[in-house]
Amino acid sequence: MIQEKSRGTLPGILTLLALIAIMALLVWILVAQIRAREPLFAILTIVAMVADLLCFAGLFVVHPNQGVVVQLFGKYTGTVRDPGLHWVNPFTSRKAISLRVRNFETGRLKVNDHDGNPIEIAAVVVWKVIDTAEAAFEVDHYEDYVHVQSEAALRNLATAYPYDSHDETITSLRGHTTIVASHLQKEIQERLAKAGVEVLEARISHLAYAPEIAAVMLQRQQASAIIAARQKIVEGAVGMVEMALDMLAKSNIVNLDDERRAAMVSNLLVVLCGERATQPVVNAGTLYQ
Repeated sequence: MIQEKSRGTLPGILTLLALIAIMALLVWILVAQIRAREPLFAILTIVAMVADLLCFAGLFVVHPNQGVVVQLFGKYTGTVRDPGLHWVNPFTSRKAISLRVRNFETGRLKVNDHDGNPIEIAAVVVWKVIDTAEAAFEVDHYEDYVHVQSEAALRNLATAYPYDSHDETITSLRGHTTIVASHLQKEIQERLAKAGVEVLEARISHLAYAPEIAAVMLQRQQASAIIAARQKIVEGAVGMVEMALDMLAKSNIVNLDDERRAAMVSNLLVVLCGERATQPVVNAGTLYQ
């Protein structure tokens, strides 16, 4: 695996001034040789001027948050990251790679979740290049590689979790966004490590059931929510009835036999679990009337 290394350069401003000065000197010499009618020296001066012009090709600019990968006859010689004007061997080839933070949103993918339900999902991925050599030489078109691998990781994530779950112990795509985002970032990073890319953040930007089952799944969600709510109501009602019976027994306010206790439990559960307000009935007789 090719890893990034620093590349030394000559100061661009000083080199540019030196090349301009050399060119001016050669022009003055050439004019003097032409006047002196010395063709051989004039030809040598012209060759020197061509060589000087060729040296201008070694000048290049590095912008902030940019790395320039330098190759000499196909061999990687290093990366220049310092902003400014630089000069290297004019026979080298140079490729600029942005080190800025970039982001993109994947397309809306249609996949099946852990329960087999078709869903639509999309994600936003924030990334940047941290190793220019790996980005340039380990993969072909690293930007396309980032996009394709991110979508592949998102598909794999969607199949690992259900869309929704009323059980808090079960991780779902809709109910545990932080855990899901952390898993997505980790999986994308594992796929992009060989491309010299660091994933800064990855989060789901769109999540919905597929249109063909959206209406049915909405009814299912409503039914599941009602069942879950009823379960909580029943649990709370049973606890309140138990507390009421314990307090009556401890305070010795009234002694109830099994039949009266069962009747009281039934009445309390009806009052606590009913959807509508109950109508009170005053018993003017005894408990057994």
